[in-house]
Amino acid sequence: MPAEERGKGPIVTSTYRVQLTPEFGFGELSELTGYLRRLGVGGLYLSPTLQAVAGSQHGYDVTDHSRVRAEFGGVDGLRKLAGQGLRIVADIVPNHMTVPVPESGNAQLWSVLRLGPESPYAAWFDLTFPVALPVLGDNPEFTVDGDVLRYWDHEFPLRPGTEGLPLDELLAAQHYRLVPWTEPPGYRRFFDVSSLIGLRVEDNEVFEATHRVTLDLIDEGVIDGLRVDHPDGLADPRGYLRRLRDFTDVPVWVEKIVIGRERLPADWPCEGTTGYEALNAITRLFVDPAGADKLITTFTQRTGVSADYDAVRYEAKKHVLSLFFKGEVDRLESALGEPGLHDALIEMLAAMPVYRAYVNPGEPPSAEAVRIIETAAAEAGRRTDPGAVARVAHQVLYGPAEAVTRFQQTCGPVMAKGVEDTALYRWFPLACLNEVGGEPDHFAVTPEEFHAFCAVMTPTTMTTLSTHDTKRSEDVRARLAVLSELPDVWADAVESWSGQVRFDPALDYLAWQSLMAAWPIDVDRFTNYLLKAAREAKTSISWIKPDPVYEAGLRDFCRKAVEVCGFSVASFTAVVDRYARANSLGQKVVQLLMPGVPDLYQGNETTDFSLVDPDNRRPVDYGFRRALLDDPDDTWDGQKLQTVTACLRVRKRFTADEPYVPIEAGRNAVAFARGDKAVAVATRLPAALERRGGFGGDTIMLPPGRWRCLLTGAEHTGRVPLAHLLSRFPVAVLEGS
Repeated sequence: MPAEERGKGPIVTSTYRVQLTPEFGFGELSELTGYLRRLGVGGLYLSPTLQAVAGSQHGYDVTDHSRVRAEFGGVDGLRKLAGQGLRIVADIVPNHMTVPVPESGNAQLWSVLRLGPESPYAAWFDLTFPVALPVLGDNPEFTVDGDVLRYWDHEFPLRPGTEGLPLDELLAAQHYRLVPWTEPPGYRRFFDVSSLIGLRVEDNEVFEATHRVTLDLIDEGVIDGLRVDHPDGLADPRGYLRRLRDFTDVPVWVEKIVIGRERLPADWPCEGTTGYEALNAITRLFVDPAGADKLITTFTQRTGVSADYDAVRYEAKKHVLSLFFKGEVDRLESALGEPGLHDALIEMLAAMPVYRAYVNPGEPPSAEAVRIIETAAAEAGRRTDPGAVARVAHQVLYGPAEAVTRFQQTCGPVMAKGVEDTALYRWFPLACLNEVGGEPDHFAVTPEEFHAFCAVMTPTTMTTLSTHDTKRSEDVRARLAVLSELPDVWADAVESWSGQVRFDPALDYLAWQSLMAAWPIDVDRFTNYLLKAAREAKTSISWIKPDPVYEAGLRDFCRKAVEVCGFSVASFTAVVDRYARANSLGQKVVQLLMPGVPDLYQGNETTDFSLVDPDNRRPVDYGFRRALLDDPDDTWDGQKLQTVTACLRVRKRFTADEPYVPIEAGRNAVAFARGDKAVAVATRLPAALERRGGFGGDTIMLPPGRWRCLLTGAEHTGRVPLAHLLSRFPVAVLEGS
């Protein structure tokens, strides 16, 4: 199809993210489209749809790019879903495939293991021969079955001509070598996950083979947009996106994590990110900075952890470098081409402030890339030989192509595992700030700062509050934000609970925050979350260093915490919820009406108190939500559903580039207009508002014209008292008439 014919019309006004599973596929989703249209949803945003490991609950473990996943209903099921009238944004995974068990489940990898460099798929994977495969346990016992080598549930192809050799000679003759499961693999992987092998999508043949089905479905009109998973893992993210643009003009969003003032590279041909920067800005908007010192003091006294988050983050990154990334560092060190740079390289990786600096071999590095590398070098040079650090910095900016690229591809995994999956589980004075891309030592933003953030947003970027990857759902964060307004009351509550049940000082304070904010939660869910948190923190146990005694103690703590303190925790949560409802509705109004394309995670049109995956991938009760949409009430669930519906419906009335106009609303509210189409008003810091006796004489000045509140039906014009505007709901969604 000619390029000029590929466009699919205007960008979606909003998306609804759905986690497809074998139990909830295209057919089940098709039955929900009527409900979602009534909700006001503009499009469906699907988790990966290509063939993955049987039974996979997430779909990122792709095994076959040539097929739409059979468990979901195959390509016919996807076509039927597209025919329901909601445009589809598909999540694609260009960075990696799975190393399944048994390994024969990945036909391309099987060929490479069998034929080595002579395989027609040898260019597919970023690996070196013989390929180290970390699968062995304590007592390796192998079985040769014809031309297949079996080890427990694993199976490996035998190199042609090696059948019949003695076992030791046979193992040595293959294009792979089997090593203990704790060792690094001989291939680039996704973060530290050895069951996911890196693809060389920069190769044209690999790109076309892995994208053919998706691009055909775009040309057919089945898929209307793409979400690209983990572009920072690619050799050349910008080049990949340009290549994608050669084939299609549909909207493309990238799962790129930006930190602080970092922004998406301006030369990336895409609509924007998947919205974590918006999530973190919105969360901070509802946090009271006045509580920071008390919360940090409570945290440090209870845990013994330093108040210096930067120091904790540095130690966490150094920890994961030694624990997980020896293979990656060794390959990178070799690519640098100079001896004696190991310590300097480690310190440079630990000092990188962002996921990637975007240096492309053969191109002069941008001023921003140079600034990032030089900033990291200055910090690293304080910890080891500055001369060696300077040589590393020069090599990763101007050196051999492999060194430049591998450094870029290594920074992201170290950041993700060191910060997201380690430091954020060690430093948590206020856990709602511990999100993907978050900086938990940056407590709050003012309305003025938030308006400034919105003023420079790409209008087509996604915004979100909850995803399949968030550490906790938006309503859990809404509850936690209240603690910033009640730091002394919170400290007393934790003191009381810890006096009755305690286990590990490095973990207990996170446990109490999580138990309160996710309440009601059963013992199994709470235990599973805390076990994951402990393994991610890596202070007592980790995924590769279990301790049955510690884990038994943790399970006992969880049981006692719920049984002994559950009534008190429930009572405290009830107090928090007097204010958390305002936070919940407020952050939702802001997210759905601020600049960007709002994404709503499945089930979060009502309250959802989920923790990190897999807790946030539990089935959604759509029967409850449908009934509530038919007959809304004034419960938190009912008010949130009404708020979401009002926002999504008015959001359909304006395009992504509708002007964003801040409205002065004082300290306890935030307000803005979207041209003459909509006005959003949200209460903030509700506990402080209650202490001051309400809004008093606070007012906002509406833009010219008459405005109708979609939640109450009341009409307003000119200057309006906030006490009147927000008398029934803590938020207002106004539509221009």
